[in-house]
Amino acid sequence: MVDQRKNQLAPPLLPKGYIDRIARPFSSFLKIESAGGGLLLLFTLVALALSNSPWAPRFEGIWETSVGIHIGSLESSRTIRGWINDALMTLFFFLVALELKRELVLGELRKPRVAALPIIAALGGMAVPPFIYLALQAGQPGQHGWGTVMATDTAFVIGCLALLGPRVPQSLRLFMLSLAIIDDIGAILVVAIAYSDNINWLWLLLAVFGLLLVRAMAMLGLRGLSHYFLLGALIWLAVDASGIHPTITGVILGLMTPARRWVSDERLYAILGQVVSHPANSESSKGTQGRETLQVAAVAARESLSPVERLEIALHPWVGFFIMPLFALTNAGFPFAFSDFGNPVTVAVFSGFVFGKPIGILLFSWLAVRLYIASRPPELTWELIAGGSLLAGIGFTMSLFIAGLAFGENLINSAKLGIFLASVFSAVTGISLLFWLHGRSNSPTFNNVNH
Repeated sequence: MVDQRKNQLAPPLLPKGYIDRIARPFSSFLKIESAGGGLLLLFTLVALALSNSPWAPRFEGIWETSVGIHIGSLESSRTIRGWINDALMTLFFFLVALELKRELVLGELRKPRVAALPIIAALGGMAVPPFIYLALQAGQPGQHGWGTVMATDTAFVIGCLALLGPRVPQSLRLFMLSLAIIDDIGAILVVAIAYSDNINWLWLLLAVFGLLLVRAMAMLGLRGLSHYFLLGALIWLAVDASGIHPTITGVILGLMTPARRWVSDERLYAILGQVVSHPANSESSKGTQGRETLQVAAVAARESLSPVERLEIALHPWVGFFIMPLFALTNAGFPFAFSDFGNPVTVAVFSGFVFGKPIGILLFSWLAVRLYIASRPPELTWELIAGGSLLAGIGFTMSLFIAGLAFGENLINSAKLGIFLASVFSAVTGISLLFWLHGRSNSPTFNNVNH
């Protein structure tokens, strides 16, 4: 009898799903990003294998198939590769902007001096590699591809850190995650400015009007996400027609997404309390009232998470497990040619990543701390930052994206080879250094010296 009464008093629990086992949004991000990194690697190897097989022409022909949308006199036509790179990748950049917004408003980066370190480090990692690239390619045919060496691949970097497990502190994961996200934002801004066609100002004004309409809808309290997605698609079409690369739409809309929740914990508990205390009754009027109470409770439970958090939870698996692997399958393949190993573009891309990234990140980080602009957590040693800066030379996804815009058919394979070689070298050296640092920190000799 006592057990039966306890069961009646026990609070009802929702069915447990995979996401319920992840305690914090940051942990959720790392888990999906790490698994997504493994899937990204698998699809990259598949693309490379198919591109160097007898099926290469057929494989390439799939992505070059033209697909268009016709509405009256309006037409938007692209190859399948174009739709993946321009439309689906907009969702990737939208998610990147959401993650940055969450960290800046709700996460550790809301503290200015803590946020300053990865932001300034990312700026160094974006500034020095193009300088090295241009030093090797100035006046050469590949000069326009300087943006290729700017970005760090978030999924692969987090995947490499996942291999190290508890051997690296959480502060390094947060530092590298923030740096990679800011890198991606900076890279897409460069794409929008440096790799866009002639501007059509009428369409650009229409896109700005759409963004203002998004802001007005948010201020009026319109909370249906479907309305925003529809308007976002129209803004994307306007930006695309303006001549600016349309993926910038994802960044702008992501940064505009509210990071504050609408329903507080106190209000949520009060509403749920009404549901618990509502008496069961079969009368139609009271039954209607009960349904209304449940509907209010459902809305309150949904709105107890901010739009940024809800959209992250909804989009992250799709981006990590579908969009990014599909992008790799579409863009990562190229035929290996031994003659390309000494190509000036290959050497410039490799040098920009392997030397430029570590130099830029370490130099700018040291200056930021030295000038008291940023603070460095005690457990985040300079040796760990050096290991992380080597991993930052993995520029796979965004680098392929920009290379596809910057290089013609005669140089694109050389650029892809440089990206591939730099990513492999950076991953191996970065992981090796961090493994060595962990082993050294646990050695008796090292501990005795420090004590």
